[in-house]
Amino acid sequence: MPSPETVFHSLTPSDLKPSEWHPFMVGAVAPRPVAFASTIDAEGRVNLSPYSFFNAFSSNPPILVFSPANRVRDNTQKHTLQNVREVPEVVINICDFALVEQMSLASTEYDKGVNEFTKAGLTELASERVRPPRVAEAPAAFECVVEQIIELGQNNGAGNLIICRVVRAHFRQDILLPDAIGIDPFKLDAVARLGGDWYCRASGASLFEAPKPNRHIGIGFDELPDHIRNSDVLTGNELGRLANIERDALPTPEQIEAFKAEPMVAYLLNKHRNDAPERAKQLVQLSRQFLAEGRQVEAWKALQLELPAS
Repeated sequence: MPSPETVFHSLTPSDLKPSEWHPFMVGAVAPRPVAFASTIDAEGRVNLSPYSFFNAFSSNPPILVFSPANRVRDNTQKHTLQNVREVPEVVINICDFALVEQMSLASTEYDKGVNEFTKAGLTELASERVRPPRVAEAPAAFECVVEQIIELGQNNGAGNLIICRVVRAHFRQDILLPDAIGIDPFKLDAVARLGGDWYCRASGASLFEAPKPNRHIGIGFDELPDHIRNSDVLTGNELGRLANIERDALPTPEQIEAFKAEPMVAYLLNKHRNDAPERAKQLVQLSRQFLAEGRQVEAWKALQLELPAS
């Protein structure tokens, strides 16, 4: 929960120069996936450039959208935007950690007609449904036709939404889940853009799961017992996990009573049997441990051992 002492730095974008506002927006709206976009112009010259104003917006139809914004410094437009107006096709390659430095090099503003595949030391791989090549080193690539280009303005920093429909996709075999039912996030080793020169890497300990309540209805914060909802120890994330339990999954009084006989719980209750504040503190810590292990029901049991009498 936010502290009453929380101080905010509030801005109105129209009061600032584009160069002053830009770092706040891209620094806070993060991390952002990167569209490593390959295009060609009417003469068949290849361009490759990364864009972090990018995401997936529909799976049926399969739509990806990225935005080559007008340059903040001089309001000129990117070669990618010029190319898709001439040849409305693009391959959106996905960048993993192994590609970061080469992808960054490809963002250099070379003259029009310079092939960034060559400059960045990347391999062109012929696409199957569109004319621009894909990046052979990329773990995933989406061949797309450009459905629409929407100009969001004429000023410095104005975006140009390139709405792309996927017509063919390629996923490297080693990043797939068993039986090829999807992508394994631990094997993808994805990267995303932050502000300035910063990126982040989605791998190892930085990956975590948060159960989506799309198959059940959690009880919600408003139905947490007061001593849980008003805890000065439990974090917002921990309270959210507790509130995401279904009503019929809440432990019964009989289950809570039986829980007292669990060795760890019995030891804790006995050790602090004459010190109620410390006992309550230790039960909260135990519940936090259970939550960290994904044991939501056990966390509830530990907390309800200290449920005030009604």
